[in-house]
Amino acid sequence: MAEAHQAVAFQFTVTPDGIDLHLCHEALRQVYLSGLHSWKKRFIRFKNGVMTGVYPGSPSGLLVVLVGYVSTTKYAKIDPSLGIFTKLSTHLPISKYVTEEGQRIVGGVLVGTGLWITVTFVMRNILKCLLSWHGWMFSRHGSLSLKTKIWLVLVKLFSGQKPMLYSFQSSLPRLPVPPVKDTVRRYLESARPLMDDEQYKRMEGLAKDFEKNLGPKLQWYLKLKSWWTSNYVSDWWEEYIYLRGRGPIMVNSNYYAMDFLFVIPTSIQAARAGNSIHALMMYRRKLDRAQIKPLMVLNTIPMCSSQYERMFNTSRTPGVEADVLQHVNESKHIAVFHKGRFYKVWMFYDGRLLLPREIEQQIERILMDKSEPQPGEEMLAALTAGDRVPWAKARTQFFSRGKNKQSLDAVEKAAFFVTLDDSEQRFDPDNPVQSLDSYGKSLLHGKCYDRWFDKSFNLIVFKNGTMGLNGEHSWADAPVIGHLWEHVLSSDPVRLGYSEDGHCKGNPHPNLPGPQRLQWDIPEECQTVIDSSLKVAQALADDVDMHIFPFNDFGKGLIKKCKTSPDGFIQLALQLAHFRDKGKFCLTYEASMTRLFREGRTETVRSCTIQTCDFVRAMMNGKATREEKLKLLRTAAEKHQDMYRLAMTGNGIDRHLFCLYLVSKYLGEDSAFLKEVLSEPWRLSTSQTPLQQAELFDLKRHPEYVTSGGGFGPVADDGYGVSYIILGEDFINFHISSKHSSPETDSHRFGNHIKQAMLEILELFQLDNKAKDK
Repeated sequence: MAEAHQAVAFQFTVTPDGIDLHLCHEALRQVYLSGLHSWKKRFIRFKNGVMTGVYPGSPSGLLVVLVGYVSTTKYAKIDPSLGIFTKLSTHLPISKYVTEEGQRIVGGVLVGTGLWITVTFVMRNILKCLLSWHGWMFSRHGSLSLKTKIWLVLVKLFSGQKPMLYSFQSSLPRLPVPPVKDTVRRYLESARPLMDDEQYKRMEGLAKDFEKNLGPKLQWYLKLKSWWTSNYVSDWWEEYIYLRGRGPIMVNSNYYAMDFLFVIPTSIQAARAGNSIHALMMYRRKLDRAQIKPLMVLNTIPMCSSQYERMFNTSRTPGVEADVLQHVNESKHIAVFHKGRFYKVWMFYDGRLLLPREIEQQIERILMDKSEPQPGEEMLAALTAGDRVPWAKARTQFFSRGKNKQSLDAVEKAAFFVTLDDSEQRFDPDNPVQSLDSYGKSLLHGKCYDRWFDKSFNLIVFKNGTMGLNGEHSWADAPVIGHLWEHVLSSDPVRLGYSEDGHCKGNPHPNLPGPQRLQWDIPEECQTVIDSSLKVAQALADDVDMHIFPFNDFGKGLIKKCKTSPDGFIQLALQLAHFRDKGKFCLTYEASMTRLFREGRTETVRSCTIQTCDFVRAMMNGKATREEKLKLLRTAAEKHQDMYRLAMTGNGIDRHLFCLYLVSKYLGEDSAFLKEVLSEPWRLSTSQTPLQQAELFDLKRHPEYVTSGGGFGPVADDGYGVSYIILGEDFINFHISSKHSSPETDSHRFGNHIKQAMLEILELFQLDNKAKDK
């Protein structure tokens, strides 16, 4: 193992004649380059802050206005302030030192600046008003009304030119608080198919009582919060749903993202790590400079970008009662784990980011290291996989001083965490089921001690060159990590590429200092806590029943020919599959985002509706005709789309009820209605992984470069977690999770039901017959 280069700026020896002082010029050079890099970043942050703060105006626009006003003042002899500045200057002590022409110029500058500020302020507020209208979302699929087209033109007109990542933040509207009456009505509608008449009558009574008595009081406080804060949901959601959870975040909260499904660009582990780490650092550079384009719906309507802020240099710090997200503005290193040992790897040298081949060189040094783990070091990361309270207490007791604190800081303040996994994972066409299931489980939990689950994300590179991500959930939602991952996958084989022998392009650096092995002093008492956390984590991991399958019978191409939404089609298939699997309906969670609003995160679409249940019953009824089933399908799909639109536009059910419940707890009020609603289990939890940058992947020319999407663990002990990604026109990948310990669930059985349901629903449209008729 090549240990870290110890650069000493000053060397001295004591001689009879005094002290002989020497300077190490290389060390001073590195200090200079490091300082230069730091000041560059500060300047870029300052510049970005200015650009974002004045958007949709721009400094260049201000310059044009000022030049115009000064020219008018100087050559046309016109006072743009209409004499106001001249009158005011007579009362100022500087008036005697400034000529009349100078006063006119200064007046022109001030008036021009004021006009520019006014125009910018007006444009921003007009844009904010425009973005508060969401009628465009309720247009028929595939068509836009004249009103919507005019609205889109106005949004483009007031959106400015070349927006940066955070340019629209101050123009985004606040998340509205729905009326209690509407939320209660929508809740009762969603609960009706899951309750018998007696249960529903009881719940209806509780709901009406809440709506009339306690609800308005809680709503008043919630509206007050919505006026005072940027988003009335997000801070409470982050704290109470994520950071206050005391159980393991592994499996229960963290999620994963997969590599390409059919190809591995190189089988050399160090090379794959080299390109991927470099691509991640380049993305961070773009992020620091706000050069990433904000996501836009219909290429016009901006979405909130606030979740990107904590993507790098972030770690979840455990606490006894609640965790805290620790974020540092700058980190110049990454933390790497291999065979039970931790390393700190600097990402900069000579004042620049390391190139892919240089990063590969560093990874090679780690892989060649033959040293043994220190006592307690190998299983150390199991602390992040087990319960949070033991980890919080151990962190305070054993990692608050000395070398343990320094090493823990190196991990927690790293840009991100990298695991060089010594196992091999990939899709095997000869054994597709077992290979993908093993791959998914490895990304979700690994060995329970070879990922640092507290980091914002872990890059996992396997021995054969396959890779993936494990993401911590509290700081952001999966689409944000998905955006990063799309950049990495598109950069790796295409833009960066590999040499013919599979190594990163370029040459190793002859003088590059090696990685630094982190040092630990872990007492036996702490090792006991580590062992205990590992047992908890292993029991949780062993219980995960994972099944991943590529569905390539058809994709969104054929679904669109059915004139229905692909997401609605799949959600109906999941409901049909679940009814076949368990013989009953269940409360279903589908994640929807609310990023059309400032600091928006997610909302729930309750996919199990009255209309969906009617359709499923018809499919299970041998006497129902195809026309009847088709009619019910279209009604159910349209209802699903309406609910999705309501969720995205701030009129969902569950976030509002969640916040009302928290207010009731703060006030010391008990609500039987809210308590019962929030205790209902989500036995089917679903999420679509969106492909957000389709332009980065040419799936027609390179269909092999298709990602596998990602997944998450089961939400309920007796339920299923289902994630799916729609890729290209002919491919959908499903990720299913459940628990072996539940006698009611079986992920592979459920997967077969999904395949059957997808094919049965498609058959209703008789596309083959229509093609023959044509």
